[in-house]
This record gives sequence, C-alpha cells and structure tokens, in this order.
Amino acid sequence: MNKLSFVGVLCTVVLAVLSTTANAAFMGRLETSPGSGVFQAYYDDLLNITWTTNANINGTDSWANQLAWAAGLSIDGVAGWRLPSMDVNGDNTIVNCVTASQADCMDNEYGHLFNYGKDTTKGNGIVPGISTVPFTMVQSDIYWSGTARDAFNTWTYRFDSGSNLSVSTEGNPRFAWAVRAGDVSEVPVPAAAWLFGTGLIGLIGMARRKKKQPK
Repeated sequence: MNKLSFVGVLCTVVLAVLSTTANAAFMGRLETSPGSGVFQAYYDDLLNITWTTNANINGTDSWANQLAWAAGLSIDGVAGWRLPSMDVNGDNTIVNCVTASQADCMDNEYGHLFNYGKDTTKGNGIVPGISTVPFTMVQSDIYWSGTARDAFNTWTYRFDSGSNLSVSTEGNPRFAWAVRAGDVSEVPVPAAAWLFGTGLIGLIGMARRKKKQPK
C-alpha cells in the first residue's frame, strides 16, 4: 500500500471514530477510577450541559439553600455547577414540553430530559419508574430549578407528572439536580481519534519533506 492509499484509509478511520461518538447524547464523565466504568456525571450533547449522575446528592432543602449548594459543588475538582434552567433563552416563557416541538422544548432543561432524554422521540426520556439510565436516584417528585418566576416564586419541575409548576421560594423543601454548562471532559475528541489525527499529520509532513528532497 503506497502512502497516498494509507492516508486515505487513515482519514476514513478518523471520520468513522468521530461519527460514532458524535451522536452519543449521554457520555460518561468524571470516572471514579480509571477503567471502572462508573461515572459521576454525564454529558448531554443535545443540550450541551453535564448532569450529575446522582439526581439526589443533596436531598431536599429550600430554594436558596439548593442554589447555594449547587454553586459550591465540586466533583473531583470540577466546579461551576448550578440548578437546571427552565428558560434557557431568557425570554420569560416556560415551555410546556408536552405540547412543544423538541426544538422548542430544548429551552427547558428539565422538560427536555424528562420527555426526550438522549433521544429525538418524545417519550424516551428520563422518567422515574420507567427508565432513568444512566442516572441514579431520580425522584418521582418536585425539583427546584434555577429559574425564578418573580421575587417570591420560582419554577419547579414535577418528575412525577412531567409538568412545570410555579411555587413559593419560601415553600416546602424540594429536591435539586446539579448541572454544568458544556462538557466537563478535558479531552475534546476521543483519544483514538487524536492519535489517528496525529499520525495523519506526521505522514503528511513526511510526504512533503520527501517531495522537497533533490533527486
């Protein structure tokens, strides 16, 4: 096999590696130990946020305390966590994912997780009692969001019915799920793809140097 043919094969392999990972909506992050396969968080590439695996790390508490807990959370040195947003675009409209399209539903992080999860088909989401994989401790109850409705009320999400609910910030203690913007992974592309890419660059460099050598 000549160098040009080998480069072509290498490019095909790189594209294949990238394409098989590009559509994986829940990707494990913050492994408890190398090779354990146990992850403390999962990256959601549909919403471009990272969820903690455990949906009940902090139990129930007031809205103010849950906001503070999320803001101060650190997992293996990774900080920057928050409560999920139910108004990502900030237009003061809380999308009802039961009737909205998936594109519109993505404005509501809780609603999208409940209705779609890692899928594009409504009904394949994260629902307690039906399917919560890969997450654990998802409660069939009300969760605080980080989206305030006004000075006295905030939006919550019911993981027992999949509905939005406005409640008083001074109301009963509720659950909270921590998320973080973007991907917490330090490696932006799979290691295998990076190695193939490095080899490809090296081959191109060798070909150019050989071409420049006088005959």
